[in-house]
Amino acid sequence: MGKKVTIRDIARLAGVSVTTVSQILNGKGERFSKKTRDKILKLRDEYGYVPDFNARSLILRQSSSMIGVLVPNITSPFFSTFVEGVQHVAQHERMIPLIFSADRNAELEQNYLSQMLERSIDGLIIASATMTTDTVNQIIGARDVPYILFDQNYAQEGTRVLTDDYRGGTLAAQHLADLGHHKIAILEPNELSENFTQRLTGFQDCLRKNHIELDVDHNVIKAPLSLQGGYNAAAAVIKTGVTAAFAGNDDMAIGLMRGLKEQGVKVPDQISVMGYDDIYLDEYVSPQLTTIRQPIMDLGIGAAKMLLNKIHSDQEQEQIQRFPVELIQRQSTARVRTPL
Repeated sequence: MGKKVTIRDIARLAGVSVTTVSQILNGKGERFSKKTRDKILKLRDEYGYVPDFNARSLILRQSSSMIGVLVPNITSPFFSTFVEGVQHVAQHERMIPLIFSADRNAELEQNYLSQMLERSIDGLIIASATMTTDTVNQIIGARDVPYILFDQNYAQEGTRVLTDDYRGGTLAAQHLADLGHHKIAILEPNELSENFTQRLTGFQDCLRKNHIELDVDHNVIKAPLSLQGGYNAAAAVIKTGVTAAFAGNDDMAIGLMRGLKEQGVKVPDQISVMGYDDIYLDEYVSPQLTTIRQPIMDLGIGAAKMLLNKIHSDQEQEQIQRFPVELIQRQSTARVRTPL
């Protein structure tokens, strides 16, 4: 057979009804003889029969939950680990996750969200720096589709999964202050989402409590939120004459370290570098990266579990789940060297 084998083909080859084949293939064929069951299973394997999901759902009058997961960039170690957490729940709860990566493009995010809704999605996990609750509700319209917002829109209503970004920023600043750094640069994304605003506000507030002045006009450097963004910012960081740099995420920090190295600047001897997130790459770069850890896998697991609760609950109560952050000190930060 050159075409895709159907359940009707298997039934015709076996000389039985479609219902008989369906029940045997779905583990409900106990009332049929072992000979018939073995024959059906052998034909399935011989012809590589794969059940059509939609047809199977109609026959069995049941379906698995299909959820959509929208992330800014699936190639990012942060979001790939986050999605891994979602999938961990999905495989145990009969959920089928559809993953969409919009490359931080607002128009593409909205397009993907519309496409997911057209596929009769049961729920959504949305990680977006640009999409507000109002935008999501406008696209969803009258459809009764539950959704979870991840790591954003602190002031908005809705079920959300958050980390304490303000505290994360204060932990980073206090660490650099404890090491004696007073000349510090910040690498921040070109467009600040709410979680980054909280993160950087905490950092600056903590510097002020330690009587450290931040030169906002010269030492706050805008860059894309990526390895390349951090790499390209190296020259600007060197020009500031700082002894430490705090990057908005680990991708930027790792890119910055490479850029500094290529320009002859030693990390941490000349400039300490600190990131945020604790992605898996941090332990494999040299020097290993000091960072603020977010429990990324737990965030994905938490988001998926909360979405399941919304899908299966009749209550409209909104929930917020907060996850802790912690300082992870490695080799990319060190105490300021006093001149001889």
